[in-house]
Amino acid sequence: MVPPLVIRTHTAGGDFGRLRAEFSLPESFGPEVLAEAEAAVVDPLESAGGREDATGLPFVTIDPPGAKDLDQAVLIERVEGGGFRVHYAIADLAAFIPPGGALDKEARRRGQTLYLPDGNVPLHPPVLSEGAASLLPGETRPAVLWTIDVDASGEPTATDVRRALVRSTEQFDYETVQASIDAGHPHPSVAALPELGRLRRDLAIRRGAVELQLPEQEISGDPDGGWALIQRPRNDVDAWNAEISLLTGMAAAKIMIDAKIGVLRTLPPPDADAVEWLGRSAQALNIDWPEGKSVSEFLAALDPGQPASMALFADTTRLLRGAGYTAFDGELPALTTHAGIGGAYAHVTAPIRRLVDRFATEICLAVSAGREVPAWVRAALSEVPEQMTASDTLAAKVERASIDQVEVWVMAEHIGGEFGAIVLRAEETKAEILVEDPPVMSKCTGEKLPEGERIRVRLTAVDVDKRKLSFERA
Repeated sequence: MVPPLVIRTHTAGGDFGRLRAEFSLPESFGPEVLAEAEAAVVDPLESAGGREDATGLPFVTIDPPGAKDLDQAVLIERVEGGGFRVHYAIADLAAFIPPGGALDKEARRRGQTLYLPDGNVPLHPPVLSEGAASLLPGETRPAVLWTIDVDASGEPTATDVRRALVRSTEQFDYETVQASIDAGHPHPSVAALPELGRLRRDLAIRRGAVELQLPEQEISGDPDGGWALIQRPRNDVDAWNAEISLLTGMAAAKIMIDAKIGVLRTLPPPDADAVEWLGRSAQALNIDWPEGKSVSEFLAALDPGQPASMALFADTTRLLRGAGYTAFDGELPALTTHAGIGGAYAHVTAPIRRLVDRFATEICLAVSAGREVPAWVRAALSEVPEQMTASDTLAAKVERASIDQVEVWVMAEHIGGEFGAIVLRAEETKAEILVEDPPVMSKCTGEKLPEGERIRVRLTAVDVDKRKLSFERA
């Protein structure tokens, strides 16, 4: 595994108060919301028909280190015939949120949890999101339990969803699980994850799923009180674990499509011009696109660590434009699929952190039990897509601004310095570049910069107030 690249700030610990004010982010929850959350902890809502006791299933969670808002717990069993049974427990927020109450209204205003380096802006009060609703190890929690049978090829054959009580036995992070698998002694609850994960990844490619394997910039706290920029490669466990969530989301979408009521995550397929343009870009970067290979197969075969591949992945983002949330009741919409996933998909696996999951989950539970979808869910279908789209836009802006802020703090002491960089997108006199160490995305000026190649760049200016860096070709 490639070690993360880290460069530390030399500040005394910059904060993000100005950024929070710029985006008018709430600092806390109102007293009515907090009171309702505290009351729900003491006396949660009971679902019709009660809950199955699934506390005997040895669930584990896999999340980033230190996470407390744990949405999912997993257990994968091998079954006779070479297939699998996936048990996927999802935090049941509806057990704590009275429809139309203060908590519900506040969650609809927020849309999703926003993540900033110096603390989150949570969707729900921490007493729920990091306490009573979170699938913390050793704690009995209300959950929505998905049980999905998968055959030896990785295709689902049966889905069951119901309310249950669960108890996670261990809290892991991605690196710990990866290390245990690499060493040959994985936890029994996820011992089958590599095999199933690979099968699902292969199926995704055959479905036409498009994944852009661009480097991810992360921010972490520095031991000296500042902030660190990290480029952390995605490991196999991260990808395999994501496949379990995608499997569940696709099962949820099928339930809703069959019932003709639901809310899907949709993305139109790229048009022919965009695919043709991608082919020209590959040719310009000297990347061979074998005849007969689909976009998905072609991209999956690229080495994401190569500069030319990075440049092509950066350009491929134009294939995945137009994502949205599509709600329907009684008649299927014209678009029910997500081009990036290669099929129909719905958000149901992160209700602590994302609003739409609570509503989509309630639909799946009702349909699976042969009950009417609750009126409060039906009434929300006309509003939730717009609420989620607005919160997605805000979340993307906050994430980008946070990274930009740390970039200028990190680079402020290096004006005049030279760095190695990869040219991602080039125009006549400027380009988008990825500085390799520290991992910084920025613009660079220069004549005909070579797209998909490494160059040397010089940092010419840092504007802390505007969170802007200026580079030129060295």
